[in-house]
Amino acid sequence: MHEFTIIREIVIILSVSLLIIFLFKKINIPSILGFLVAGMIIGPYGFKLISNTQNIQVMAEIGVILLLFTIGLEISLNKLLQMRRMLFYAGGLQIIITISVSALIFRLFNVAIPSAIFYGMLICLSSTAIVLKLLQDKNELETPFGRISVAILIFQDLAVVPMLILLPVLSGEGLTFGKIVIQLFYAFAAIIVIIFAARYLIPKILFQLARLRVREAFTVGTIFLLLGTAYLTHLVGLSFAIGAFIAGLILSESDFSHQVTADILPLKDAFNSIFFVAIGLLLNIQFVLDNFFLLILITAGIIVLKTSIVALLIKFLKYPFRIALIAGLSLSQVGEFSFVLSQSGLSLNLIGNNFYNAFLASSIFTMLLTPFLMKFAPVLGYKIGAVDKSNDEAFKGKELSDHVIIVGFGLNGKNLARVLKETGIKYIVIEINPQTVKEEKSKGENIIFGDVTRAEVLRSAGIEKASVIVFAISDPAATKLSLKHAKEINPNIYSIVRTRYTNEIDDLITYGANDVIPEEFETSLQIFSKVLEKFHIPLNVIMRQVSILRGESYSMMRKEEQGVSSFVNLNELLAAGLTEAYYVDENNLHVGKSMKELNLRAITGVTIIAIVRGEKTITNPASEEKIFERDTLVITGTHKTVDDAINYLDGIKKIN
Repeated sequence: MHEFTIIREIVIILSVSLLIIFLFKKINIPSILGFLVAGMIIGPYGFKLISNTQNIQVMAEIGVILLLFTIGLEISLNKLLQMRRMLFYAGGLQIIITISVSALIFRLFNVAIPSAIFYGMLICLSSTAIVLKLLQDKNELETPFGRISVAILIFQDLAVVPMLILLPVLSGEGLTFGKIVIQLFYAFAAIIVIIFAARYLIPKILFQLARLRVREAFTVGTIFLLLGTAYLTHLVGLSFAIGAFIAGLILSESDFSHQVTADILPLKDAFNSIFFVAIGLLLNIQFVLDNFFLLILITAGIIVLKTSIVALLIKFLKYPFRIALIAGLSLSQVGEFSFVLSQSGLSLNLIGNNFYNAFLASSIFTMLLTPFLMKFAPVLGYKIGAVDKSNDEAFKGKELSDHVIIVGFGLNGKNLARVLKETGIKYIVIEINPQTVKEEKSKGENIIFGDVTRAEVLRSAGIEKASVIVFAISDPAATKLSLKHAKEINPNIYSIVRTRYTNEIDDLITYGANDVIPEEFETSLQIFSKVLEKFHIPLNVIMRQVSILRGESYSMMRKEEQGVSSFVNLNELLAAGLTEAYYVDENNLHVGKSMKELNLRAITGVTIIAIVRGEKTITNPASEEKIFERDTLVITGTHKTVDDAINYLDGIKKIN
C-alpha cells in the first residue's frame, strides 16, 4: 500500500491544519502561520507523522504556481506598466542593496564570496503570500504603503528568474560573463515570445471554451492553459512559477478573468496551504533548541536590515517616513521563493547543512512575526512620523477660508476638485504621492504634499478656517487619525469620509465623521434603485428608501434582523397606476404618426395624457395630433401596460 501514502499524508496535513487554523482564528492570527506550525508538529523533526516530504514538495510547487498565477490575475500588464516607477526604482534598488549589504556582513564572518552573495539573494526576497493576505484582510491593498509593498513584491518575484540563472555561476561551474549575458538574454527573449504567444492564443482558446457553455470544460481548460504555460517556461530553462505569472497577466485583461479567478481561487488556497506546511516540515526543531539564541539574533538582524533598507529607499523617493516604515516592516520577512532558491543552492553546494538549517529556522521565525509587525507598524510609524519634519510643506499663497480640503487625489478626489472648480468653491488638495503632487502642480492644481495624519500638514491646508474636509483615500487607519486631528483643531468642520466597507462606519463616526460613504453599499443602493426603476416605482418612493438607509448610516442594511420595515410594500405599488414619460428620438419609427394612427390605448391599454414639445405642453392631445421627434409623451397606466407601451413605442415587440 506504499503508493497510497500520499493520501494518508494529505489527510494528516488537513486534519492538523484545520485544528490549528481554528485555534489561530480564536486568537486572531493568520491561517498561513497555522500551516507553518502544523508542518513543524507533524514533520520528521516533530512527531514524525510525515517522514517522506518528496510528495508534499511536489504539491507545494503547485501551490507556488497557483500563487503566482493569481497574482498575475490581480495585477494585469496595464497595472504593471502604471507601477513601473515604484516597481523598478524601489524593487530593483531594494534587491541590489539588500544583496550587497548582506554579502558584506557575511564576508565579515569569513563566508566565501559566492555563498555570501547567495545568502544575500535568500534574504532579499519577501513573502508575497503572507503580505498580500494580511493586506487584503486589513483592507489595505490600496493604501500608499500597500501599493508600494505590492510593487516591490512583484519585482522580487520577477527577479527570481535571473537569480536562478546566476546560481550555476556562483557555484563555480565555469560560466563566463559572455555566457551569463547570453543566458539572461535567452531567458528574457523566451519570456517575451511566450507573452506574445499567450496573449494571442489564450483569449481565443478561452472564448471557444466559454462558447461550449460547459463549466467543467472551462475549468479544465483554464488549468490546462495555466500549467501548460508554466511547463513551457520550464522547458526553456525558467521556473514554472514565472510561466504561471505570465498566464495570469494575460488572462487578467480578458473578459473571463473573474470566472477564472472564481475557478482557481479554491485550488490556490488549498495548494498554497500545503506549501507552507511543507516549509514547516523542513524545520529541524532540535537544531532550533540547540541554537535558539543565535537564531533569535539572526532573525532580528534580518528584520532590522530589510526594514531599514526598504524604509530608507521609500524615504528617498520622497514619501513620508510613516509610509516608509510601515512598508519596511511589512516586507521584513523572508519569502517563499527564498525556499525555492535554497533548494537549488543546496544541490549546488552554495549552502551547507548548518547554514541551511539556520536560514530555514530564522526565515520561518520572520514569517511568524510578520502579522505582529504589520499590526504594530502603523502605531510605530505615527510616533516616529510625528518627529519627522522633512515632509512639512507650508501652504504658501493666498490664505483660504470657508474652503474644502480634499484628502487624496485619486479618481474621487479629482472628480470633486473638478466640480468645485466649476462652481467657484475654493479648495486645496493634500496628497501623499510625491509624483502626483509634482504632475498636478505643473498643471496649476492647488495641491500640497504631506502626510495627512500629522496636524502640521492639516494646518498647512488651513484646517482652522476650512468648512469641509473630504477624505477620498483608501487608508482606514490614516483616515481615523487624521479625522481625530481635524476635529481637535476645528470642531465645527464638516467631515465626509469615503470608505470601502460598511463595517468601518461605526468607528469613523466615533472619530467624528459627519458623513460616511461606504462604496460597498453605495453600489447596493444603485443596484436596488435600478431594479425599482425597472418596475416603474415612482422616483420619490425610491429616493425615500435611499434617504432612509443613508440617514441611518446604512444600519438597516448592516443588520440581519429588523423590527419594523420602513420599505413601502412593493405589491401595493405594482397594483397601483403610474405616470411615465417617454422621449421620442429622431430614429423612432412612430415619428409622423397621429394619435389615431398610433392607437396606443387600444393596443396596450395606456393613455397619452400630454405631449411636451419644447416649452409647450399639449394636454389631452386630439386624435389628429401628430408625434414629432424630440417630443416627450406623458403616459399613464398600470405597471404592466406601461411596460408594454414602452416596448411598443421602442419597436421592440408588437402587442397583440
